[in-house]
Amino acid sequence: MKYLKNVSIRAVMIAILVSAGFVSCSDDDSEDNNGSANLTVRMTDAPGDYDAVFVDVKDIKIQIETEGESNVDGEIDSEGWMSLSNVNAGIYDLLELTGGVSQLLADTEVPAGYVSQMRLILGSENSVVINGATKPLNTPSAQQSGLKLQLNKKLEAGENYSFLLDFDVDQSIVTTGNGGYNLKPVIRLNAEENAGMVVGKTIIPAGLEMNVQSLVKLQNSSVTISAYTDAEGNFALNGVPAGTYDLTITPQVSSGLTVYSMTDVKVKPNETTDLGEIEL
Repeated sequence: MKYLKNVSIRAVMIAILVSAGFVSCSDDDSEDNNGSANLTVRMTDAPGDYDAVFVDVKDIKIQIETEGESNVDGEIDSEGWMSLSNVNAGIYDLLELTGGVSQLLADTEVPAGYVSQMRLILGSENSVVINGATKPLNTPSAQQSGLKLQLNKKLEAGENYSFLLDFDVDQSIVTTGNGGYNLKPVIRLNAEENAGMVVGKTIIPAGLEMNVQSLVKLQNSSVTISAYTDAEGNFALNGVPAGTYDLTITPQVSSGLTVYSMTDVKVKPNETTDLGEIEL
């Protein structure tokens, strides 16, 4: 099981709260925005039992039907696809993006209009580290045309929109018959309007002299969201649709601690539910 670096969740809450789901803020100044909307894309990860999982992000595209004139730079091809400008391309360890931490991939202006799909394009430098050994991850579909994610949202001029790409590492890595590994990304595109966030901190018994990483899972009949705690026991589950959930916290097996359960966790639109300190 991978232990996360010592990242203070509460220190980054404000920075990532906007990426907890889909955010739209109108300022009624559409005459000054020249037919454009602001689009932010972040990436985070549901937990996986590997040492590291590196993905090579090359580009992000959207398929858009524009409305009128716009001052936004960027070419739109015959099928309506355009690359977002200023994408933070690079190789990222998905397992550093748990416990509420997210990576900003793009923060840019796009033409106002109807966006049907988003496309995440990966390069060839993808790999997984298992028991200290680095194995290449083959990503044929993502390299050729990009992983298409259904968005189906109208972007209004003068408004701000934020989307979260939530990788599910365990489902995304597939073992091949010859001992190799393929990356077939399974991503939850969080475009839920009025989504919330659930945060808290696990407390281990005073006599237990070890760092304990726990798997935190929030679940109801239609949604499952999970993350690992960080080195200080903090956790954050972002992009949570409003509703009522059951929460389970599963400490690592070597700790000898039992699973903690909580029912009726209520998540409200555009609010953070702070569960406080939870003693394991």
